[in-house]
Amino acid sequence: MSTELNDLKDWRFEVDFEQIAWAIFDRENESMNTLGKRAMEELGQIVAAVEGGASRGDIRGLIIMSGKETGFIAGADIRDFQGYESAADVEKSVRQGIALFNQIEALKVPVVAAIHGYCLGGGLELAMACHYRIADRDDGTRVGLPEVKLGIFPGLNGTVRSIKLAGAMSAMQMMLTGRMLRTNAARAMGLIDELVPSPHRLRWAARKAVIQKRKSKGAPLWKRMMSRYPIRGYLAEQMRKKTAEKVREDHYPAPFKLIELFRDYGDNYDRMAAAETVEFAPLMVSDTSKNLRRVFHLSEQLKAQAPKNAFKPLRVHVIGAGTMGGDIAAWCVVCGMQVSLQDMSVEQVESARTRAKKLFRKRLKKKVAVEAAMDRLVADVSGKHVNRADVIIEAIVENLEIKQKVFKGLENQVKPGAVLATNTSSLKLEDIAEPLQNPERLIGLHFFNPVAQLPLVEVIHGEGTSRDEIDKGAAFVTAIKKFPLITKSSPGFLVNRVLAPYMFSAMDRYQSGVAREKIDQAALKFGMPMGPLELCDVVGLDICQKVAEILGFTPSDESEVTRLVKNGKLGKKSGEGFYVWKDGKPEKEDVTFADDELDELGLELIKPLLEECKKCLDEKIVENEDMVDAGVIFGTGFAPFRGGPLHFRSSLAGIKLISQSAAE
Repeated sequence: MSTELNDLKDWRFEVDFEQIAWAIFDRENESMNTLGKRAMEELGQIVAAVEGGASRGDIRGLIIMSGKETGFIAGADIRDFQGYESAADVEKSVRQGIALFNQIEALKVPVVAAIHGYCLGGGLELAMACHYRIADRDDGTRVGLPEVKLGIFPGLNGTVRSIKLAGAMSAMQMMLTGRMLRTNAARAMGLIDELVPSPHRLRWAARKAVIQKRKSKGAPLWKRMMSRYPIRGYLAEQMRKKTAEKVREDHYPAPFKLIELFRDYGDNYDRMAAAETVEFAPLMVSDTSKNLRRVFHLSEQLKAQAPKNAFKPLRVHVIGAGTMGGDIAAWCVVCGMQVSLQDMSVEQVESARTRAKKLFRKRLKKKVAVEAAMDRLVADVSGKHVNRADVIIEAIVENLEIKQKVFKGLENQVKPGAVLATNTSSLKLEDIAEPLQNPERLIGLHFFNPVAQLPLVEVIHGEGTSRDEIDKGAAFVTAIKKFPLITKSSPGFLVNRVLAPYMFSAMDRYQSGVAREKIDQAALKFGMPMGPLELCDVVGLDICQKVAEILGFTPSDESEVTRLVKNGKLGKKSGEGFYVWKDGKPEKEDVTFADDELDELGLELIKPLLEECKKCLDEKIVENEDMVDAGVIFGTGFAPFRGGPLHFRSSLAGIKLISQSAAE
């Protein structure tokens, strides 16, 4: 067979003068490489060509690289997943991919993966099928098997190959968490065989590896022993316990199925590989996986709201060094920006800087990185840096007159093109902007607490807000690694508005005599990250009252929340609210309730949230149904495996229609 392949769309293939074959993956009309159907078919042609060339002595090795600047292979193309109607369809497709990867592994000449950028999921499974893996130390290069986040686990024999290379402990932990690893950590585990300082060194290092016929040694004996009984059984049980502490098996079956796969077949790679396919296929067509893939698409839609190659902010000025302002400033610094922090006193700013240092130590780890971050967080009591900032964020007290005064004073100080933003959570954007010469310039950037953990920022616009300013706000949000949700200026915006009726409905049930533990357990069983009463305590009961006032349904003087606030019982921050809090955790009674009771109550609890979501859609608070679902999932933690509140509401309607039809 000829080694000339001229009709490839997604790959470039050539054999150089040293008889080294180069397969460069550069998927046509895509910004990122993913393993779609055509890409896999073309890779099959390349492997067959290398196989033939090797048998004739024309090819001495194969190097697989990416032609994209930002990534190796980000995984399988999940758009292809939508075509699978049954587990049998999945099995057929997966077996074809496995056969190709096995063919790569069986090649008689060295096969080297040269990795720069994201090497995830199917991309890492392909790399592991190669004989040797080289990666650069670039900060943007990551490897991982994040399939559990899509309701599945690796399905191209990645479970087996990762255990062979890294050992059971490291490989299983990586797969169960879906965590992406830096290349030095991947090298220490055994997933990567060699590191080079920069992407520019990859080609030379890969060439040398082929010439020297390098091959990965795999996991050492002591790691391989972890897959033998009785150690394997003990490890599997511990993995199951730790996983169950984080997620419920009925909500997210994939990690539990993965643990069972390891427990039952971990000492026999051939049997494990065969069982992987059988267990993988039903997960792929499950409702959980379909809904989690929907959530992934929603996250991509949120990111797409920010125009590409537009506004690129580097300097931020934050006015207000309280909890919210200080945390916004600290997070911007973590994301590499230069930030000046302004408040009325040096003490307030220094207090925020002290809090920020704790975040830097947690996120940035290395002492030199922490010190550099502290240098980028500048105390600026007089506000002298405001004229240099690309983004100015006001995060002061919720007082209309004070905010108006601040922005009126800022308008002539800031440079042309800078973003003017308020972090208000209750005041109308139009009212704050009213005294400005150019009121269309002001936007809202509504962060959620804790800033470092919650991924959503609402980008608020009023009736006359400039589209250019909204776009720049969204671009800033993506630059600080958050999801922007473009939201109309309206009381409560989207997230707080839909949460409030859910939380206050739960309070009403508690006041009517339903046990607080039953209420919170029902919400957890539904899939919420926290029960509504515990959430009220975490937010602060005084804050809950304030939100209720904003939305126009102030609790009565006889309500439990009013009584608690009057008595200074504000929740977690005061040590007591609906629960008594000790060491940062609520004290709960050890009581259990029947599953059917919790299921019924869970649906009742969530109904006010679902109906408020529908009202927000009707009022065009956000653009469409997908944006409602995205905002509520990433802003409140609404059960991701259910695909979003409106998506879930539609499924409930479908179930009711089916039930009615059956009854008739």
